[in-house]
Amino acid sequence: MTTLETSQTLPLRLTEDGTIRIADSRVSLDSVVHHYKLGASAEQIAQKFPALDLADVYAAITYYLNHEETVEEYLRQQEAKGDEIQKRIESYPQCQR
Repeated sequence: MTTLETSQTLPLRLTEDGTIRIADSRVSLDSVVHHYKLGASAEQIAQKFPALDLADVYAAITYYLNHEETVEEYLRQQEAKGDEIQKRIESYPQCQR
């Protein structure tokens, strides 16, 4: 008799700084979702990020589609963090030569 596995391990990991990365790579969920929203296929995303397996890209997209509201909130938080870092960098006095 054939059995059907109904659960799979997600290839996602949360880093200390709060970024969600794909598998053991440095590629963020943010990057995969960004390209997916621009219309890239999973195959195109895997080509763009050679460190990712195609299955991991599909898993990340599936996670996004199944948890869209939660991921969108995460993306908003990440963007706010990035904006804050950019403001701090821009506020540093320029080095004088």
